[in-house]
Amino acid sequence: MASNVKPVLGYAIFYVKDVAKSVDFYAKAFGYNVRRLDESHRWGELESGQTTIAFTPKHQQETDELTGEVQVPKSDVHRPPMELCFIYSDVDAAFKVVENGAVAVREPEDKKDWGQRVGYVRDIDGMLVRMGSYVKSAKED
Repeated sequence: MASNVKPVLGYAIFYVKDVAKSVDFYAKAFGYNVRRLDESHRWGELESGQTTIAFTPKHQQETDELTGEVQVPKSDVHRPPMELCFIYSDVDAAFKVVENGAVAVREPEDKKDWGQRVGYVRDIDGMLVRMGSYVKSAKED
C-alpha cells in the first residue's frame, strides 16, 4: 500500500434507468432519507451511515468513453459480480419491502454455513439486493 492511510468506502453507486424513481423507491422501500437529488435528476444520494448510496443514469457520455458502458445482466438468471447487502436485526420484518415494490427472489432463511439469516429481493431496475442479519461469530453458535 502506498501510504498508511486506509481509504473509506464513500459511495455505493447504482447505474439506473431513472434516478428520481430509484431514489424514491429506496427511500420508501428501505427507509433511507434522501440526502440529495439534483435538479437534472442525473445524481441522487441516500443517507445510509458512513457510506452513501448514490444513483446515476446507466449511460453518461462523460464517462462511457473513459470507463466503458455499464453492462446490465441479460436476465434474472444472471447477476453482476457485486452485491449490495443491507443488514437488519430482524430480516423477516424488513422483508416487507416487497410491499413497497421490491420483488421477492428468496424468502429469508438461515445460512448455517456462515451464520446469517438472508433473503433476496430485486429493486425496480432488477438489481439484486441481499437483506441479511449480522453474521454470527463461531463463538455464538
